[in-house]
Amino acid sequence: MLCKRILISLGAAALVIPLIHCGSKHDSDEKYVLISANLQVPYWQTAGAGFSQASSQLQVRSDFVGPNTYDPKAEVEAFERAITQKPTGILVSAADPNILKDSIDKAIAAGIPVITIDSDVRGSKRLFFIGTNNYQAGVIGGQRLANDLKGKGNVIAFSIPEQTNMAERLRGYRDALEAHPQIKITRVVDIKGDPRIAFDTTTEILGKEKDKVDAFICLEALAGKEVATVLNSNSVTNKVVIAMDTDPDTLDWIRKGVISATISQKPYTMSYVGLKMLDDLYHHKLASLDKTWANDSFAPIPAFVDTGSALIDKTNVEEFAQASKSATQK
Repeated sequence: MLCKRILISLGAAALVIPLIHCGSKHDSDEKYVLISANLQVPYWQTAGAGFSQASSQLQVRSDFVGPNTYDPKAEVEAFERAITQKPTGILVSAADPNILKDSIDKAIAAGIPVITIDSDVRGSKRLFFIGTNNYQAGVIGGQRLANDLKGKGNVIAFSIPEQTNMAERLRGYRDALEAHPQIKITRVVDIKGDPRIAFDTTTEILGKEKDKVDAFICLEALAGKEVATVLNSNSVTNKVVIAMDTDPDTLDWIRKGVISATISQKPYTMSYVGLKMLDDLYHHKLASLDKTWANDSFAPIPAFVDTGSALIDKTNVEEFAQASKSATQK
Protein backbone atom coordinates (compact mmCIF):
# COMPACT_ATOMS: atom_id res chain seq x y z
CA MET A 1 0.00 0.00 0.00
CA LEU A 2 2.82 2.43 0.90
CA CYS A 3 4.60 1.72 -2.38
CA LYS A 4 1.37 2.30 -4.24
CA ARG A 5 0.90 5.69 -2.57
CA ILE A 6 4.49 6.69 -3.41
CA LEU A 7 3.97 5.73 -7.05
CA ILE A 8 0.75 7.76 -7.20
CA SER A 9 2.49 10.77 -5.67
CA LEU A 10 5.39 10.51 -8.10
CA GLY A 11 2.96 10.24 -10.98
CA ALA A 12 1.10 13.34 -9.85
CA ALA A 13 4.39 15.22 -9.51
CA ALA A 14 5.38 14.17 -13.00
CA LEU A 15 2.20 15.76 -14.29
CA VAL A 16 2.51 18.95 -12.22
CA ILE A 17 6.14 19.75 -13.06
CA PRO A 18 5.53 20.11 -16.83
CA LEU A 19 2.46 22.21 -16.10
CA ILE A 20 4.52 24.54 -13.91
CA HIS A 21 7.15 24.79 -16.63
CA CYS A 22 4.55 25.45 -19.33
CA GLY A 23 2.93 28.10 -17.20
CA SER A 24 6.21 29.98 -16.80
CA LYS A 25 6.44 32.81 -19.28
CA HIS A 26 10.21 33.15 -19.23
CA ASP A 27 13.13 30.81 -19.73
CA SER A 28 16.20 30.73 -17.51
CA ASP A 29 18.50 31.39 -20.45
CA GLU A 30 16.78 34.60 -21.56
CA LYS A 31 19.22 37.52 -21.58
CA TYR A 32 18.83 40.96 -23.11
CA VAL A 33 21.56 43.51 -23.79
CA LEU A 34 21.39 47.30 -24.02
CA ILE A 35 24.38 48.92 -25.74
CA SER A 36 24.75 52.68 -25.39
CA ALA A 37 27.05 55.25 -26.96
CA ASN A 38 28.36 56.53 -23.60
CA LEU A 39 27.60 54.93 -20.23
CA GLN A 40 28.61 58.01 -18.22
CA VAL A 41 26.07 60.41 -19.74
CA PRO A 42 23.04 60.94 -17.43
CA TYR A 43 20.77 60.43 -20.43
CA TRP A 44 22.01 56.85 -20.77
CA GLN A 45 21.91 56.24 -17.06
CA THR A 46 18.20 57.06 -17.26
CA ALA A 47 17.86 54.61 -20.16
CA GLY A 48 19.64 52.02 -18.03
CA ALA A 49 17.08 52.55 -15.26
CA GLY A 50 14.23 51.84 -17.66
CA PHE A 51 15.99 48.75 -18.96
CA SER A 52 16.59 47.48 -15.42
CA GLN A 53 12.98 48.10 -14.43
CA ALA A 54 11.63 46.12 -17.38
CA SER A 55 14.11 43.31 -16.69
CA SER A 56 13.00 43.17 -13.04
CA GLN A 57 9.32 43.07 -13.94
CA LEU A 58 9.82 40.28 -16.47
CA GLN A 59 12.31 38.46 -14.23
CA VAL A 60 14.83 38.06 -17.05
CA ARG A 61 18.57 38.67 -17.12
CA SER A 62 19.89 41.88 -18.65
CA ASP A 63 23.21 43.58 -19.27
CA PHE A 64 23.86 47.28 -19.91
CA VAL A 65 27.17 47.82 -21.73
CA GLY A 66 29.09 50.32 -23.85
CA PRO A 67 32.06 52.70 -23.70
CA ASN A 68 32.58 55.11 -20.80
CA THR A 69 33.27 57.97 -23.23
CA TYR A 70 31.99 58.85 -26.67
CA ASP A 71 33.79 56.19 -28.73
CA PRO A 72 31.93 54.77 -31.77
CA LYS A 73 34.57 52.10 -32.41
CA ALA A 74 34.42 50.92 -28.79
CA GLU A 75 30.64 50.70 -29.10
CA VAL A 76 31.02 48.42 -32.14
CA GLU A 77 33.44 46.26 -30.15
CA ALA A 78 30.88 46.02 -27.32
CA PHE A 79 28.24 44.99 -29.85
CA GLU A 80 30.51 42.31 -31.32
CA ARG A 81 31.19 40.92 -27.85
CA ALA A 82 27.46 40.81 -27.20
CA ILE A 83 26.94 38.73 -30.35
CA THR A 84 29.39 36.11 -29.12
CA GLN A 85 27.31 35.73 -25.95
CA LYS A 86 24.24 34.85 -28.06
CA PRO A 87 21.75 37.02 -26.15
CA THR A 88 18.02 36.71 -26.61
CA GLY A 89 17.89 40.23 -28.05
CA ILE A 90 19.84 43.48 -28.34
CA LEU A 91 18.88 47.14 -27.99
CA VAL A 92 21.43 49.59 -29.38
CA SER A 93 21.82 53.31 -30.02
CA ALA A 94 24.29 54.07 -32.78
CA ALA A 95 27.07 56.56 -32.11
CA ASP A 96 28.09 56.15 -35.77
CA PRO A 97 25.51 54.36 -37.93
CA ASN A 98 28.00 53.84 -40.76
CA ILE A 99 30.31 51.58 -38.76
CA LEU A 100 27.61 49.73 -36.78
CA LYS A 101 25.53 48.55 -39.75
CA ASP A 102 27.55 45.41 -40.54
CA SER A 103 27.50 44.27 -36.91
CA ILE A 104 23.73 44.64 -36.74
CA ASP A 105 23.33 42.62 -39.93
CA LYS A 106 25.66 39.99 -38.49
CA ALA A 107 23.51 39.68 -35.36
CA ILE A 108 20.34 39.31 -37.41
CA ALA A 109 22.02 36.60 -39.53
CA ALA A 110 22.86 34.80 -36.28
CA GLY A 111 19.18 34.86 -35.28
CA ILE A 112 19.52 37.62 -32.66
CA PRO A 113 16.73 40.25 -32.85
CA VAL A 114 18.09 43.81 -32.87
CA ILE A 115 16.06 46.96 -32.20
CA THR A 116 17.64 50.40 -32.45
CA ILE A 117 16.72 53.08 -29.92
CA ASP A 118 17.45 56.81 -29.75
CA SER A 119 19.77 56.84 -32.82
CA ASP A 120 18.78 54.67 -35.78
CA VAL A 121 20.86 52.72 -38.31
CA ARG A 122 18.95 53.09 -41.53
CA GLY A 123 19.78 50.57 -44.20
CA SER A 124 20.64 47.90 -41.63
CA LYS A 125 18.53 44.82 -40.99
CA ARG A 126 17.47 45.97 -37.53
CA LEU A 127 13.81 45.15 -36.93
CA PHE A 128 12.59 48.66 -36.13
CA PHE A 129 13.42 51.90 -34.33
CA ILE A 130 12.18 53.14 -30.95
CA GLY A 131 12.85 56.75 -30.08
CA THR A 132 12.07 60.40 -30.56
CA ASN A 133 10.59 61.87 -33.69
CA ASN A 134 13.76 63.92 -34.00
CA TYR A 135 12.47 66.10 -36.80
CA GLN A 136 9.53 67.15 -34.61
CA ALA A 137 11.89 67.77 -31.69
CA GLY A 138 13.81 70.17 -33.92
CA VAL A 139 10.60 71.90 -34.96
CA ILE A 140 9.69 72.39 -31.28
CA GLY A 141 13.11 73.89 -30.59
CA GLY A 142 12.95 76.10 -33.67
CA GLN A 143 9.58 77.51 -32.70
CA ARG A 144 10.80 78.36 -29.21
CA LEU A 145 13.99 79.87 -30.63
CA ALA A 146 12.06 82.11 -33.01
CA ASN A 147 9.85 83.28 -30.16
CA ASP A 148 12.80 84.06 -27.87
CA LEU A 149 14.72 85.89 -30.63
CA LYS A 150 11.59 87.80 -31.63
CA GLY A 151 12.12 86.80 -35.23
CA LYS A 152 15.68 88.02 -35.76
CA GLY A 153 19.24 86.83 -34.99
CA ASN A 154 22.30 84.75 -35.83
CA VAL A 155 22.52 81.24 -34.40
CA ILE A 156 25.34 78.77 -33.70
CA ALA A 157 24.40 75.08 -33.61
CA PHE A 158 26.31 72.34 -31.76
CA SER A 159 25.87 68.82 -33.11
CA ILE A 160 27.41 65.47 -34.03
CA PRO A 161 26.45 65.54 -37.73
CA GLU A 162 27.06 61.86 -38.54
CA GLN A 163 24.31 60.81 -36.13
CA THR A 164 20.99 60.47 -37.91
CA ASN A 165 18.98 61.74 -34.96
CA MET A 166 20.87 65.05 -34.84
CA ALA A 167 20.67 65.54 -38.59
CA GLU A 168 16.90 65.19 -38.27
CA ARG A 169 16.78 67.69 -35.41
CA LEU A 170 18.72 70.24 -37.42
CA ARG A 171 16.36 69.73 -40.35
CA GLY A 172 13.43 70.37 -38.01
CA TYR A 173 15.05 73.58 -36.75
CA ARG A 174 15.71 74.81 -40.28
CA ASP A 175 12.15 74.10 -41.41
CA ALA A 176 10.68 75.82 -38.36
CA LEU A 177 12.84 78.89 -39.07
CA GLU A 178 11.77 79.17 -42.71
CA ALA A 179 8.92 81.39 -41.54
CA HIS A 180 11.51 83.68 -39.95
CA PRO A 181 14.01 84.61 -42.70
CA GLN A 182 15.85 87.04 -40.44
CA ILE A 183 16.99 84.18 -38.22
CA LYS A 184 20.07 82.47 -39.66
CA ILE A 185 21.94 79.37 -38.52
CA THR A 186 25.37 80.68 -39.46
CA ARG A 187 27.51 77.77 -38.27
CA VAL A 188 27.17 74.11 -37.26
CA VAL A 189 29.92 72.96 -34.90
CA ASP A 190 30.78 69.25 -34.72
CA ILE A 191 31.63 68.59 -31.07
CA LYS A 192 32.62 64.97 -31.85
CA GLY A 193 31.13 63.83 -28.55
CA ASP A 194 33.57 66.06 -26.62
CA PRO A 195 31.93 68.74 -24.42
CA ARG A 196 35.21 70.66 -24.30
CA ILE A 197 34.73 71.60 -27.96
CA ALA A 198 31.44 73.32 -27.09
CA PHE A 199 33.11 75.09 -24.15
CA ASP A 200 36.12 76.24 -26.17
CA THR A 201 34.08 77.28 -29.20
CA THR A 202 31.70 79.37 -27.09
CA THR A 203 34.66 81.00 -25.34
CA GLU A 204 36.20 81.81 -28.72
CA ILE A 205 32.95 83.26 -30.04
CA LEU A 206 32.55 85.54 -27.03
CA GLY A 207 36.09 86.78 -27.54
CA LYS A 208 35.92 87.43 -31.28
CA GLU A 209 32.33 87.81 -32.41
CA LYS A 210 30.23 88.27 -29.32
CA ASP A 211 27.94 90.85 -30.93
CA LYS A 212 27.45 88.75 -34.08
CA VAL A 213 25.89 85.75 -32.33
CA ASP A 214 22.48 85.96 -30.69
CA ALA A 215 21.71 82.34 -29.84
CA PHE A 216 23.11 78.85 -29.37
CA ILE A 217 21.17 75.68 -30.13
CA CYS A 218 22.43 72.33 -28.84
CA LEU A 219 21.28 69.25 -30.72
CA GLU A 220 22.75 66.84 -28.17
CA ALA A 221 22.97 66.61 -24.38
CA LEU A 222 26.58 67.60 -23.79
CA ALA A 223 26.82 71.12 -25.20
CA GLY A 224 24.05 73.02 -23.42
CA LYS A 225 25.60 73.10 -19.96
CA GLU A 226 29.01 73.99 -21.44
CA VAL A 227 27.58 76.96 -23.31
CA ALA A 228 25.70 78.05 -20.18
CA THR A 229 28.85 77.80 -18.05
CA VAL A 230 30.81 80.04 -20.44
CA LEU A 231 28.04 82.62 -20.70
CA ASN A 232 27.60 82.73 -16.94
CA SER A 233 31.35 83.01 -16.27
CA ASN A 234 31.55 85.98 -18.64
CA SER A 235 28.38 87.62 -17.25
CA VAL A 236 26.70 87.43 -20.67
CA THR A 237 22.93 87.54 -20.25
CA ASN A 238 21.58 88.52 -23.66
CA LYS A 239 22.00 85.21 -25.51
CA VAL A 240 19.32 82.59 -26.11
CA VAL A 241 20.29 78.98 -25.38
CA ILE A 242 18.09 76.04 -26.39
CA ALA A 243 19.46 72.76 -25.05
CA MET A 244 18.70 69.09 -25.58
CA ASP A 245 17.85 66.51 -22.94
CA THR A 246 17.51 66.84 -19.20
CA ASP A 247 20.65 66.06 -17.27
CA PRO A 248 20.79 67.72 -13.83
CA ASP A 249 23.19 70.51 -14.87
CA THR A 250 20.97 71.50 -17.79
CA LEU A 251 17.96 71.69 -15.48
CA ASP A 252 19.93 73.84 -13.01
CA TRP A 253 20.86 76.30 -15.76
CA ILE A 254 17.18 76.54 -16.69
CA ARG A 255 16.35 77.36 -13.08
CA LYS A 256 19.01 80.09 -13.16
CA GLY A 257 17.66 81.52 -16.40
CA VAL A 258 20.82 80.96 -18.48
CA ILE A 259 19.29 78.20 -20.62
CA SER A 260 15.92 79.29 -21.97
CA ALA A 261 14.55 75.79 -22.56
CA THR A 262 15.53 72.23 -23.33
CA ILE A 263 13.83 69.49 -25.32
CA SER A 264 13.24 66.37 -23.28
CA GLN A 265 13.25 62.87 -24.66
CA LYS A 266 12.23 59.62 -23.01
CA PRO A 267 15.30 57.36 -22.76
CA TYR A 268 13.69 55.51 -19.83
CA THR A 269 10.68 54.69 -22.01
CA MET A 270 12.82 53.74 -25.02
CA SER A 271 14.73 51.03 -23.17
CA TYR A 272 11.77 49.93 -21.02
CA VAL A 273 9.51 49.41 -24.03
CA GLY A 274 12.40 48.06 -26.09
CA LEU A 275 13.17 45.21 -23.70
CA LYS A 276 9.50 44.25 -23.44
CA MET A 277 9.17 44.19 -27.23
CA LEU A 278 12.30 42.02 -27.53
CA ASP A 279 10.81 39.68 -24.93
CA ASP A 280 7.59 39.45 -26.92
CA LEU A 281 9.58 38.67 -30.08
CA TYR A 282 11.27 35.81 -28.22
CA HIS A 283 7.97 34.25 -27.15
CA HIS A 284 6.18 35.03 -30.41
CA LYS A 285 8.89 34.62 -33.01
CA LEU A 286 8.72 36.28 -36.40
CA ALA A 287 8.57 34.10 -39.47
CA SER A 288 11.90 35.65 -40.44
CA LEU A 289 14.24 38.24 -38.94
CA ASP A 290 15.83 38.85 -42.32
CA LYS A 291 12.89 40.59 -43.94
CA THR A 292 12.00 44.21 -44.65
CA TRP A 293 8.90 44.26 -42.46
CA ALA A 294 8.46 48.01 -42.96
CA ASN A 295 7.17 47.31 -46.49
CA ASP A 296 4.63 44.74 -45.30
CA SER A 297 1.14 46.18 -44.76
CA PHE A 298 0.34 43.28 -42.43
CA ALA A 299 3.60 43.24 -40.49
CA PRO A 300 3.43 41.99 -36.88
CA ILE A 301 5.88 44.71 -35.81
CA PRO A 302 5.95 48.50 -36.30
CA ALA A 303 8.49 50.40 -38.38
CA PHE A 304 8.90 53.15 -35.77
CA VAL A 305 7.76 53.67 -32.19
CA ASP A 306 7.67 57.37 -31.27
CA THR A 307 8.27 57.78 -27.53
CA GLY A 308 7.61 61.53 -27.65
CA SER A 309 9.36 64.76 -26.67
CA ALA A 310 8.44 67.94 -24.80
CA LEU A 311 9.75 71.40 -24.03
CA ILE A 312 11.06 72.01 -20.51
CA ASP A 313 11.53 75.56 -19.24
CA LYS A 314 11.10 77.46 -15.98
CA THR A 315 7.36 76.86 -15.98
CA ASN A 316 7.61 73.07 -15.67
CA VAL A 317 11.20 72.22 -14.72
CA GLU A 318 10.39 71.32 -11.10
CA GLU A 319 7.51 69.09 -12.11
CA PHE A 320 9.77 67.28 -14.56
CA ALA A 321 12.60 66.89 -12.03
CA GLN A 322 10.28 65.32 -9.49
CA ALA A 323 8.85 62.87 -12.02
CA SER A 324 12.36 61.94 -13.14
CA LYS A 325 13.46 61.31 -9.56
CA SER A 326 10.49 59.03 -8.90
CA ALA A 327 11.08 57.00 -12.04
CA THR A 328 14.82 56.47 -11.64
CA GLN A 329 14.58 55.51 -7.97
CA LYS A 330 12.21 52.59 -8.59
